Amino acid sequence: MVQKLKDISEALIKGQAPLVKELVQTCLSNGVPPQEILSEGLIAGMNVIGKRFKKDEIFLPEVMIAARAMNAGLDILDPILSKSNIEPRGKIVLGTVRGDLHDVGKNLVSMMFRGAGFKVIDLGIDVPDENFVDAVQENHPDILALSALLTMTLPMMKTTIEAVEGAGLKDEVVIMVGGAPVTQKFADQIGAHGYAPDAATAVDKAFELMAATG
Repeated sequence: MVQKLKDISEALIKGQAPLVKELVQTCLSNGVPPQEILSEGLIAGMNVIGKRFKKDEIFLPEVMIAARAMNAGLDILDPILSKSNIEPRGKIVLGTVRGDLHDVGKNLVSMMFRGAGFKVIDLGIDVPDENFVDAVQENHPDILALSALLTMTLPMMKTTIEAVEGAGLKDEVVIMVGGAPVTQKFADQIGAHGYAPDAATAVDKAFELMAATG
């Protein structure tokens, strides 16, 4: 079955969603633990994709195709993992801030987080401050990730962070921001705990911030 797990990784890297789905089902039918399929098959493949993306060896279309293949496998594993009480590597609440209807970047970050073994609560686009606050209160995530693509919606990141702080939650969750117009300087100015310039880096940054906060 070790070879089958490697086959899942290779199929994912190549973006072969139907094959990933078939191989995941085959492994389950042969008694391979779902957590092993996730870590040694899907996550292993997405780790390769993330590294290649950061090195500019592949680009956004290839990443999106691989992420869809990963999701094909996760669609089978998620119901099983949720029933087995296996702890995810972390929990993420994310969304695009109020006034911004763009979701490609957010979706890619969501896929990369899922591929790294995180449980993701995706609030979607044009998310009001209060919805972020409610989601943090309800889900107790490790990370709150805010996305924006439009320069004009960047101030909404600040108001969301202020709303989280006003609800007394800022010390309970790590806040990350990202998106094309976002910079480290801006993240520091609005009081975010972290910033990531791309989806692959966001996963690394999340682990770094979680380790730093214990």
